[in-house]
Parts: sequence; structure tokens; C-alpha cells
Amino acid sequence: MKLFNRTNSLLAGAGMTLALLALTSPALAEDKKTDKPKPYTLDKCIVSDEKLGEMGKPFVFTYEGQEIKLCCKSCQKDFKKEPAKYIKKLADAGKTNKK
Repeated sequence: MKLFNRTNSLLAGAGMTLALLALTSPALAEDKKTDKPKPYTLDKCIVSDEKLGEMGKPFVFTYEGQEIKLCCKSCQKDFKKEPAKYIKKLADAGKTNKK
């Protein structure tokens, strides 16, 4: 029984040490910086080109660190079929807005 208690104590201590390391690691701090997605800068749905808000509240989600706003939830189905196409469209629109 004493061996069992010692083993549990060692495992608990090791778990606490790993938890502390995870909380203080630079990688975790870096992840916190990337938690906030890049803002969606267009006033139109990236899929349908409908003006956001005309069909009600936009459907908002995050895709690979980028905030995406769609005119409705049903556009997400098309977005999921070809996400690279729409991300490129968003990036291209951002380039023309900066000029």
C-alpha cells in the first residue's frame, strides 16, 4: 500500500510539473498571441457577394486564424468545398483595398 501511495504521489508531482511547464512555455505564450483571428475587412459575403446584413445577422466563424463573415449559414457549405479559393479571394480583396 505504501508503494502505491508513493507511486501516486510521484505521478501527481510529475503531472503538476508538466502543467507548470506548459503554462510558462514560450510556445503557449505564442499561441495566445494568435488566438485572435485576423479581422474580416469586406462588407460583402466572400461566397455570394451579397452585402452583409441584408439577409439578417452575418454568419461568422474562424478559418485557420482568419475571421470569415458570410451572409448566411448556408454559404458555409460552399466555403467548405473550396476554402482556398475564398481565402485567396479575401487576400486579393485586401490587396486592392490597400492600394
